[in-house]
Amino acid sequence: MDDQLQRLSGFILPWLDRMPVWLQALFIVGLSLVLAWVIERFVVATAAQMVRSTKTNIDDQLVEGLRRPLFLSIFFIGLVMATQLLALPAALTHITLASLGTIATIVWLGFLIRFASLTLSIVSKLRGSYEFVQPSTLPLFDNTAKIILFLGAIYFIFLAWGIDVSALVASAGIVGLALSFAARDALSNIFGGMSILADRPYLVGNYINLDSGERGQVTHIGLRSTRMLTRDDVEISIPNSVMGNAKITNESGGPYEKFRIRIKVGVAYGSDVDQVEAVLIESAKQHPEVCKKPEPRVRFRAFGASSIDFELLAWVEQPVHKGRLEHELNCGIYKAFTREKIKIPFPQQDVHIKTKQGG
Repeated sequence: MDDQLQRLSGFILPWLDRMPVWLQALFIVGLSLVLAWVIERFVVATAAQMVRSTKTNIDDQLVEGLRRPLFLSIFFIGLVMATQLLALPAALTHITLASLGTIATIVWLGFLIRFASLTLSIVSKLRGSYEFVQPSTLPLFDNTAKIILFLGAIYFIFLAWGIDVSALVASAGIVGLALSFAARDALSNIFGGMSILADRPYLVGNYINLDSGERGQVTHIGLRSTRMLTRDDVEISIPNSVMGNAKITNESGGPYEKFRIRIKVGVAYGSDVDQVEAVLIESAKQHPEVCKKPEPRVRFRAFGASSIDFELLAWVEQPVHKGRLEHELNCGIYKAFTREKIKIPFPQQDVHIKTKQGG
């Protein structure tokens, strides 16, 4: 690369050979500085002018953020060429080139972090192929991108200083393997949390049922666990590894948050089924918290052993009110049946006792 740089400088400016070496180096530094200024002044400025006509200001921020890295990169190329021409002592040359490489890496790292953050911000607002990046998962992906870029920058800085990274990579791999075994439960919870944040089987504020019997409102979704407030006003914390493998019924899911409640009731044989249906529907309609749409409906479910079995279906706005509304509807139905003289039977058995006639 040193020979290529020298040939390039000799090709561009052959008359520099007649100048002192220090003057050649100074000329190259000055030329690179002018070239960097021209590119920043005209090329980047033209690009900035073009992106101003777009509806978003994100591209404006990217072009503006590109000014300093581009300027310094062109200027540093001139400094590298000048350093090669001066034929400084090997140690001083190494320190100079490594320092320039380190500064350039840090400058570009800042731009790439900004670029990654803006790109992820745009992707999180899209709908379609990239729904795993959402406003709720944006901090996770943003921090992951920053860590990857930071590790890449450290790698290039080590290369600039001539540090062998193979031993460090091997050591890091061994340490990482040991940590993964020691913290496998924590990692399982973290990956479960990432899956929940990306797939979104439930959201904060949703009312969910787990196959293990827990039921309540989600109050927090973290990387390690999900917190849920039960009907007893007790907050429980469930590891995300468990949540990721559980069967979850989201009562607040679907296109509507309305929740259907079912009231099962049996009436005596011989009752007027039309009257029973009318009384059940009227009891639901009179309740102020039962939704008007969809309208309450009644279904004749079965001929029971001692009753005709009906089921009232009604919708409420929030699943959290299910228990209270079932209680109030049951009370209202019982009062309405009593008023309309509709009998609610109870299971009973007739026992016939046979006595043996003595002879």
